[in-house]
Amino acid sequence: MNLIQKAYCRFYQGCMRLALPFLPYREPTLIDGIAAVPKVLEKAGIQKVLLVTGPHIYASGLTAPLEAALAGAGIGCAVYNKTVSNPTDADVEAARALYLASKSQALIAFGGGSPMDCAKVVGARIARPDVPVAKMGGLLHIRKPLVPLIAVPTTAGTGSETTVAAVITDAKTHHKYAINDFVLIPPYAVLAPEVTFGLPPLLTATTGMDALTHAVEAYIGRSTTPETRAAATEAVRLIFENLPFACADGQNRLARANMLRASYLAGTAFTKSYVGYVHAIAHSLGGKYGVAHGMANAILLPTVLEAYGSAVWGSLAALARAAGLCEEDVSDEAAAAAFIAAVRRLNADWNIPAAFDVLKPADIPALARTAAHEANPLYPVPVLWDASQLEAVYRRVLKDA
Repeated sequence: MNLIQKAYCRFYQGCMRLALPFLPYREPTLIDGIAAVPKVLEKAGIQKVLLVTGPHIYASGLTAPLEAALAGAGIGCAVYNKTVSNPTDADVEAARALYLASKSQALIAFGGGSPMDCAKVVGARIARPDVPVAKMGGLLHIRKPLVPLIAVPTTAGTGSETTVAAVITDAKTHHKYAINDFVLIPPYAVLAPEVTFGLPPLLTATTGMDALTHAVEAYIGRSTTPETRAAATEAVRLIFENLPFACADGQNRLARANMLRASYLAGTAFTKSYVGYVHAIAHSLGGKYGVAHGMANAILLPTVLEAYGSAVWGSLAALARAAGLCEEDVSDEAAAAAFIAAVRRLNADWNIPAAFDVLKPADIPALARTAAHEANPLYPVPVLWDASQLEAVYRRVLKDA
């Protein structure tokens, strides 16, 4: 990246950092369990809701206790259960049509990041029927309050229950883009470990690595605050201490609860401090090949951290010491290496590959341009890369590279 581009990116990021204390960030009110959801709705005078979830979650019966609680309180519930992984604008429009046809008054997102992102943008389209989904990409293109939204995460990874972001894929072009607006932060969230019980080990691992990526990218970036550093540090510690137990035993309530807490904390951190090139590259791969976001982040995280080099040694060393991954008296370089090695061990323990078998060398230039367009100048990364420099990162995660 040339000096003029670098100067522009850092100036933009500096302005954003100066504005942080004045921006309307907030955290959702936490509801104490599924059974308490109807009381919140009753207090708001809501008599009909749209439940947004995915086909596998719905088929598993995970939503049944919530639906029963709503029925017991006399609250009607329409269900959109067709949200795909990497939700599309077509999902949003189908769910919005059902919301309007059923005369719902609120949304409940039940699932991982995909149902939550879908429900957020459904709320945005209801608030702004004049703005198509494709025009909402980027920063602050909604700017109107959403209908009430309750987020119930069933995976400990995305942190979408507390973030300003929703990621949507264009159903026709497969372009994946982020929508960012403060109104997308759900006003309510339910962190219920029982809805994550039995989640398969690999999905538990990849979503947990998604949360780890959020925390790490928020911490090593250049727009951190004391609050976001503290939240990210605690999230990293909780993930290293609990993810192996959550993967090994799907019924481990304490590990599952701690992972939900870690995901939530990581979400609060990256909502303010942003993410980095891991996410930009992961989004490009998800849009092009349909790679699950958590899997993409898990594969990319150690490689991108290594590519950053000495620029992140100090930050990674602090995280490594806080998580007990190294001795206190080792050098920052050694501590950073210990952190990256620990990330690779977590991946290896749960059979997460080190490269993408779907990635095609001929696609790399276009993918790199997409990632660069997303990240620069918005993401306050520790090292700035243009598209040509990002191509080298893609090549490091080619199968048999």
